[in-house]
Amino acid sequence: MSAGSTGSRGAAAPPGAGAGLSRAHLVALVALPVLIADFTTKFLAVRLLEPLGPRRVIGNAVRFTLAYNRQGVMGLPFGPASRWLLSGVTVAVLAVLVRMLRGTAPEQRLRAASLALIIGGAVGNLLDRLAHGAVVDFIDVGTSGWRFWTFNVADMAIDVGVALLAWTLWRTPARGTATKDGGSRPGASP
Repeated sequence: MSAGSTGSRGAAAPPGAGAGLSRAHLVALVALPVLIADFTTKFLAVRLLEPLGPRRVIGNAVRFTLAYNRQGVMGLPFGPASRWLLSGVTVAVLAVLVRMLRGTAPEQRLRAASLALIIGGAVGNLLDRLAHGAVVDFIDVGTSGWRFWTFNVADMAIDVGVALLAWTLWRTPARGTATKDGGSRPGASP
C-alpha cells in the first residue's frame, strides 16, 4: 500500500499525502472571496457613488452607476412581495445547489468550484435583499444609445459559475452510456 492510500478500514489519507483539497475547503476558497468582494464593492458603491451619480470607468462603455434592484434578475417585476418571494426562491435554489455539490465526486473540482461561485453569488445577493429590500447594483456597461442591465460582483460570479457548470455537465457522459471500449459505465443499468 502506498503512502496516502486508504487502508482496509477506509481511513482517509493524511493531509498533504496526495489527498488534495476537500470539497468543503474548495467551496470556502471560492465562495468566501466572492462574498467578501461582493460585500466590499457594494459597500463602497453605496458610500462613494450615491452622492456623485454615474462615474465613467472606461469612457462611456463601463460606468459605475448606483442602482437598487427591488425586482428580480435583470429588473423583471415580481410585484410588491418580490423581496420575500425572491428570497424564498433563492433559499430553495441554494438547497438544490448544495445537494448538487454533495453529489459531486471529489475529483470533479471544476464542477464543485462552479457550484461554489453560484452559491457565493446567490448568498451575496440574498443577504443584500434581506438586509435592504433590494440588491445593490453598480456596474453599468453599454454605449450611449444602449445600456445592459446594471449588475454587481455577485451577478458576475453567478454567470461565470453557471457557464462553467453547464460546460462540466455537458462534458460528463450520462449515466448508463457506453464507454469508448464498448462497455458500460459503473452504475449503468444492465
